[in-house]
Amino acid sequence: MTAALRRVLGDRTTVREVRATLAALGRDLGDAGLAVAEVLPGLRAALDQHAAAVRDSLGGDTAALTAGALAGYAAGLCEAAGTRGWRMPAEPVDWSAADWVATRLLAVCALAAPLSARA
Repeated sequence: MTAALRRVLGDRTTVREVRATLAALGRDLGDAGLAVAEVLPGLRAALDQHAAAVRDSLGGDTAALTAGALAGYAAGLCEAAGTRGWRMPAEPVDWSAADWVATRLLAVCALAAPLSARA
């Protein structure tokens, strides 16, 4: 585990904690956002671009994406965005005008969905 991931998820991250992180992200953003992306072409296009960027940054072209890598990416993104004032939306997101961070996290949800189905 890298030092950055250790700082974000802690030294004793378990599979259960990784799954819980991704499940919470799904509840907070993913479930509603992915449903809206099915009917909002602009969001679908942005989601596809964000997912490709996340996949690329995690080496997804050369190695399989893992739940741990996606959870670490999401946690790191939230931490970095938080230092700039971003917070997880408390209200439902208007996906027609979603910010960059929310859309990026939605992409993590989209990439994690097939992994959750196999777990």
